[in-house]
Amino acid sequence: AQQRSGVGGHLIGDIAGRLAVVPPPQNVVIPAADQPSLPIVALCLAHCGHGRQLQCGRRLLQRPVAVGVCCLDDLLVRAVAGNALRILDPIRQSTAVAFRSLVGVAGSCPIAHAVERHPHQDAALRDQLARIAHTTLLGASTPAAIQLAHELVRRTPAGLNHVFFSDAGSTAVEAALKMAVQYHYLKSAGASRRTRFARLADAYHGDTLGSVSVGRIADFHRCFDNLLFPTITVPCPVAYRVPAGFDEASWLDHCYRQVEQVLAEQGESLAALILEPLVQGAAGVQVHPPGYLRHVRELTKRHGIPLIADEVAVGFGKTGTLFACEQEQVCPDILCLAKGITGGYLPLAATVVSSEIHEAFLGEPHEGRTFYHGHTYTGNALACAVALASLELIEKNAVLENVHVLNACLSQRLEPLRSHPHVGEIRQKGIMVGIELVADKLHKTPFAPELRMGHRVTLAARARGAIIRPLGNVVVLMPALAMPLSLLEELCDIIIESIDEVCATQGREIHQQPRR
Repeated sequence: AQQRSGVGGHLIGDIAGRLAVVPPPQNVVIPAADQPSLPIVALCLAHCGHGRQLQCGRRLLQRPVAVGVCCLDDLLVRAVAGNALRILDPIRQSTAVAFRSLVGVAGSCPIAHAVERHPHQDAALRDQLARIAHTTLLGASTPAAIQLAHELVRRTPAGLNHVFFSDAGSTAVEAALKMAVQYHYLKSAGASRRTRFARLADAYHGDTLGSVSVGRIADFHRCFDNLLFPTITVPCPVAYRVPAGFDEASWLDHCYRQVEQVLAEQGESLAALILEPLVQGAAGVQVHPPGYLRHVRELTKRHGIPLIADEVAVGFGKTGTLFACEQEQVCPDILCLAKGITGGYLPLAATVVSSEIHEAFLGEPHEGRTFYHGHTYTGNALACAVALASLELIEKNAVLENVHVLNACLSQRLEPLRSHPHVGEIRQKGIMVGIELVADKLHKTPFAPELRMGHRVTLAARARGAIIRPLGNVVVLMPALAMPLSLLEELCDIIIESIDEVCATQGREIHQQPRR
């Protein structure tokens, strides 16, 4: 490989030199010099040891939401077989880690659905592949995309009758934002100036610039401030910590009154209000009080402001109902879906809209009502087929009933942590759980960020066979919807033991954040 000329030869020579990659076995035929060099890379990687594959991954992959030092703790997921994930774990020096829902419990990447392969979904994928893998939806469609749109309309709150497909939560939100602005523009024959959005504090709606604008989190997005469009922020209605001059009751009352005031005063400039129904996941599993979503829906209707419900993280059963909006009998004007839509198999997202919004885009070509937005892999047939299979499994296997069982189990098994001296609060909605670790329980003082207490808990849990992820000082649990009760009980025991261990062993290192 090092003797070959060309970019491919230099690349593989560099990899081999730096990582000491062993050459392929003697019976592997190296392509002639005029053949593509990429297969050589695949051959070398295929014959690397597991540890060397991890090293190669650290050099070549820029992982999402990761700093360089975190890559030293990464895992190599090789295969899934039943309830066992084949993983190389450098912390445990093991290549077989018992199944603990790598993505189902992984918190900030919450595809809390099918983690192990399921025969029904595998079969749906193979069957669709035998027909067609993909075709554009620009002037065409597939039976899989049409059928999935029908099934989504059938299941989403009544009044949402039209589906726009994309490929991720961020793109579902981007489509929703543009639809809302263009809806007002078309409705007013171009005279509308309703281009601003109201959003909740500490919201998260994705990583593209539009979704960041309506969901910015300072620690994530500070460096992009000059690229983002202005929004109007209303306070997040949670009361674990409240500003000076408020107690819990008065702060929540203030939050309710603030959203009412903002919509009344700014309604003529607002294209929409966007929120995560019931739970703000990336903010640390912040659970809204009962009735808040209904309150917001009534206000948006009163002032003629479309409501965008971002159920990318909370949809498909995680809060206890298929969609979180159902719990307060709310039908938004636009609903954003992704993550669990395919049960963890393939990327797919949907922006589901009301007939009123959809019909604003209908007309003759010369009227200029086209929604100029689309993606190459919109409505991918393979993804739609596996999504249909996932929806069938949710109904056939009574998965939502299992969520209620898991919900009760989580509440009961984690109850002892409420009295833990370094657990400030346990927040739960359905199977979404956030356990906030604090240095001082009485004063709700957070641990200093450099201690990385949440991360330390994840390492302690990994040593016991569980794979989780934190959000800062918040330990997040999001078990798979179909997880057996016995496995969830074991997971809860591991979390309690891990928190006990980390808080006990780090006691001398714990120090409070500097006072300002």
